[in-house]
Amino acid sequence: MSDPRPAPANGPAPANGPAPANGPAPGNGPASAAATAAGPASGPGGFFTRTAAGRPGLALFLNAGDPPLDRLPDLAALLDESDIDCLELAVPFPGSVTDGPVIRRSADRALAHGTDLAAVLAAVARVRPGLKRLRIALLADFSHTVKGTAPGDFAAAVRDAGCDGLLLHGVPPRLRAAHYEAAHDAGLPLVTTCYAVSRPDAVAEAAAQATAYLYLVAHYGRSGTAVALDHDRLARSIAALRATATAPVAVGFGVRTRADTLLLQDLGADAAVVGSVGVARIEQALTEGRDPVEEFGSFVRELRGP
Repeated sequence: MSDPRPAPANGPAPANGPAPANGPAPGNGPASAAATAAGPASGPGGFFTRTAAGRPGLALFLNAGDPPLDRLPDLAALLDESDIDCLELAVPFPGSVTDGPVIRRSADRALAHGTDLAAVLAAVARVRPGLKRLRIALLADFSHTVKGTAPGDFAAAVRDAGCDGLLLHGVPPRLRAAHYEAAHDAGLPLVTTCYAVSRPDAVAEAAAQATAYLYLVAHYGRSGTAVALDHDRLARSIAALRATATAPVAVGFGVRTRADTLLLQDLGADAAVVGSVGVARIEQALTEGRDPVEEFGSFVRELRGP
């Protein structure tokens, strides 16, 4: 997830890229059975319900298709067994102007494998029934993935695949109300975003509409940039959001180590979102001919700690 601009409450500003010719299939058919059989990890709420001192909530970002989608069952099982709360799984899109080179290269690799929305939803539907506690929040870009599809059809397709939440990137302001309504009608929890320096109206909208979790972006800049976190400002922002939002507050951007996640817990966050540093480990394994899932497992153990 990435975007340095404070305006949208529903998700980051859109990246430039071509709109697809076809949107997702309507929400019926075999994927619906996956949602029904999902087990305890499915359903609204509860993304970060098992946190404790020294055990912060964790959401890990990956581009679907990097590594290839046939490894998603292994990755999902690894995260489920490692006590990770949420997989923030992106439908890859090209040319993101707000992502750093690590995530942009990852998206390009996934797209080269032919990864699209239909393939991602089918993969989620396959892995969902076997998960015990891991939740999956789908991240999709409006311009590249959703434009031209009725909001209700898209929300139903995401729900029926077994996704536990949705972060829709770059929804035009005039379409935000329809997006919120479609997700509500589908019973699909929403991830919303805001920034530590967002306008008060953007913060209020994000807090009001978040039903999965509220993603607080810690600082401006591209994803993967190493920027010192402003502890005082973050603490104030987290406290203000927790006073108004009913969903958990997760903080991302610049979160790279276990120490970072523990710091955010101390500042009052319900969870940390970690992206580029884990994606870089996958890239390194692929470059060196090693198993990317095993490498990502090593990273998760370092991040989660004893």
